[in-house]
Amino acid sequence: MNIFSKFILITTLCFIHVAKADEDYTIDDDKILITIVLKHQQDKNLTELQAKMDENRFWQSFPPKGMEVDSWYVMMGLGQVITVKVHPKDLRTLNLAVEKSAWGIFETDIYPTYEFKAIAESIKGKKAVEESK
Repeated sequence: MNIFSKFILITTLCFIHVAKADEDYTIDDDKILITIVLKHQQDKNLTELQAKMDENRFWQSFPPKGMEVDSWYVMMGLGQVITVKVHPKDLRTLNLAVEKSAWGIFETDIYPTYEFKAIAESIKGKKAVEESK
């Protein structure tokens, strides 16, 4: 199963799980969220990492043009966690940018993502109302 097939499967399962909440939490957007975890390679110091980033043209290549960075955090002891909004048709372009610019610097993990904060708040509010009865 290729990465795109896995992505479709995971995304479908996520939406099925949300649908079981008896609510309509449809995402009205033509873009999807992808979370990329870039774990610093522990055998390199900061100077070595930055030199490799320059060699790979990381800052010129990532994120690819047309992709919107939703959030970009540094997690101490882990690395960087970046959430990117992308059209599904551009998923391959994003993957190639990570492969070409981040490999040799970071261990990479890529996850399909969706915003859950409003859903969690809704569920929490309903549970609080149920418990107060």
